[in-house]
Amino acid sequence: MKFITAIIKPFKLDEVREALSAVGVQGITVTEVKGFGRQKGHTELYRGAEYVVDFLPKMKIEAAIPDALLEQTIEAIERAASSGKIGDGKIFVFELEQVIRIRTGETGADAL
Repeated sequence: MKFITAIIKPFKLDEVREALSAVGVQGITVTEVKGFGRQKGHTELYRGAEYVVDFLPKMKIEAAIPDALLEQTIEAIERAASSGKIGDGKIFVFELEQVIRIRTGETGADAL
């Protein structure tokens, strides 16, 4: 099992969710986050004064998936989240040791 975390632009969320559903990812968790990478933020003009915005709004998507879905899931996120511009985001893949469904007590891939 794998645990995927993807950081994407907020306006790409619906496209990524639909792409993940299409490849068979059954559940995701979405969190609004702020951060920066190579973009290093930007300046905004508000009421005549310049402000530096260091942390940009992003969406963090997390999903636990079976090993067999890994490549399809990564490709789906890349395809749906890409705008071709800086700041499209990143995908992190972790080994997932154990999953337990609280309601039924199922473990491993059955709990996904």
